Amino acid sequence: MTRRLEGTVALVTGASSGIGNATALELAREGASVAVVGRREDRLTGLAAEISDAGGKALVVPADITTAEAAAEAVERTVEGLGRLDTLVNNAGLMLLGPAPGADLNDWRRMIDINLMGLMYTAHAAVPHLVKAAAEAPRRVADIVNIGSLAGRNAYAMSAVYSATKFGVGAFSESLRQELARQHVRVSVIEPGSVDTELRTHNPDVIQQHITAALGDIDRLQSQDIADTVGYIVTRPRHVAVAELLVRPTEQV
Repeated sequence: MTRRLEGTVALVTGASSGIGNATALELAREGASVAVVGRREDRLTGLAAEISDAGGKALVVPADITTAEAAAEAVERTVEGLGRLDTLVNNAGLMLLGPAPGADLNDWRRMIDINLMGLMYTAHAAVPHLVKAAAEAPRRVADIVNIGSLAGRNAYAMSAVYSATKFGVGAFSESLRQELARQHVRVSVIEPGSVDTELRTHNPDVIQQHITAALGDIDRLQSQDIADTVGYIVTRPRHVAVAELLVRPTEQV
């Protein structure tokens, strides 16, 4: 099999589960060395071992990227440990749903801190390294892939602040894409519909029941479906940029 990312380095945030975990494995299969970033070090260590056992290379970077300092340190540890940075996948996120009136403001702040500010902090720290990588072999192009959401296109009741953060991801991605395009740093946003991950389990049971009722018995996306989408985007030829991809379960309306 052609390893289209051979000689490159990727950093994946939120790699301890779900989409981040699957994406790290997918990029490693394509030949990239992968820095796996997240708060649950034990899970990251298991993921790194899985990558290594399959013949790949992984670096465990425990970090809470909700501060600029921690995000910058995660990027620097990646570059120091693996030698460069060609691909950043901003996947770390939190979805806390419920009515806006009377909501816990700490929940709002937590979502803003990780979904939006953490993503922007990590991108800010990574851009100089990505610009450098895009000017060099082996691929002479670099990528930022931001994981947004269908809720970043359509706002729904019970998801006011979650949607606000994901709309922000879309706006930030498009503006940054325009600024970096001539330097061959591609910026993409993927907007998944319902994915079968632990994301919704951070909500109270009553909210989880509401989500289940709203979706019915549809066949939801799996983490690997989004990992495949990331793999597609970052393996396009240098002259091809996929700015935005909405990926829904077939039955989700």
